[in-house]
Amino acid sequence: MPSPANRLWIVATPIGNPGDFSPRARRILSEVDLVLAEDTRRTARLLRQCSITVRRLLSFHDHNEEERQEHVLKMLRTGSNIALVSDAGTPLMADPGYRLVRSCRAEGLSVSPLPGPSAPVTALSAAGIAPLPYTFLGFLPRDNAGRDALFQIFASVPGTLVFFERKDRLKESLRHAASILGQRDLAICRELTKEHEEFILTRLEAYAELPDDFLGELTVIIGPSEQPIRTPDAQVYLYLKEVMKNAEKPRQIVRQVQEHINGWTGKEIYALLHELPQIDTGQGENASKE
Repeated sequence: MPSPANRLWIVATPIGNPGDFSPRARRILSEVDLVLAEDTRRTARLLRQCSITVRRLLSFHDHNEEERQEHVLKMLRTGSNIALVSDAGTPLMADPGYRLVRSCRAEGLSVSPLPGPSAPVTALSAAGIAPLPYTFLGFLPRDNAGRDALFQIFASVPGTLVFFERKDRLKESLRHAASILGQRDLAICRELTKEHEEFILTRLEAYAELPDDFLGELTVIIGPSEQPIRTPDAQVYLYLKEVMKNAEKPRQIVRQVQEHINGWTGKEIYALLHELPQIDTGQGENASKE
C-alpha cells in the first residue's frame, strides 16, 4: 500500500542492532521524497548497512533546524512526503524536531509516528529498577551549576530518573546526583542491543566504585527516592499564593494546598500561611479559628 503524501513521518531507527529496523520503517524511508537526518553521514551508513535506498537525504539538526524548517514546511504544503530520523532511536526524545512537528500541527499538516527503538524505554525494560513513574531528562547540562539545578528540581518528584551522559562526565554527574538525590538504586546501561550490551546495577551512593572509563554509549537510570519526598518550602509558598487568589478561608486554603504537595501536615501549612503577612486571608482575627 503506498504511503499517503503530504505527511511528516517520525521514524524510529535502531539504537545499535540493525535487526531492530522494522519492515514498515524500511518501506517508508524508501518511499518518501526526503529524509531529514540529524547526521547525514551516520544515517547514510545505517541505510547502506540495511540495504535501504532513499531518494534524498538532508541534514536537520540543532544548528540548522530553524533555517531549514520553512523549506520543509513548504515541501509538505505542496504535497511532499517527508521522514524525520535521529542518529539512533526515536526522534525528538533527545534530538531536534519538536519545533517542526509543532509547526506542522499548527498548520494542520499531517504528522505520523512510526514507533520503534528507544534507548530510555529499552534500558528501563531490563534494568530491574521500578519503571513507573519515570522522568526522562535527555542529556544533562554540561556545567555543574546546570546539573545541580536540574537534580534539585527533580529531587522532590516521585519516580525514576533516566538520562544520557557521556562517559567522561559520568562520575562527576553521579557525584552531584548523589549529593542531592541521596541513596537510590542506580543502573548504568551501555551498548544497548549491541554485542557488548551491559547493565551495571549498583547504588548511587557507591558511584565512586564504578570504573573510571566506559566504552560505548550510556543510558543512566536512578531509582525512586527511598525516603518520603517532601515538597520544597519554596514550592509550597507558590501554591499558597496561587490558592489564595480564589480561596478565602484558611481551612479551604490548607485543604487545596495539601492536594498538590507531599510530606506536609495541615498544621505545618497553617503555620506557613501565617508567615505570609502580605497575603490577606479575608478572615481577620477569626481566621485562625476556622
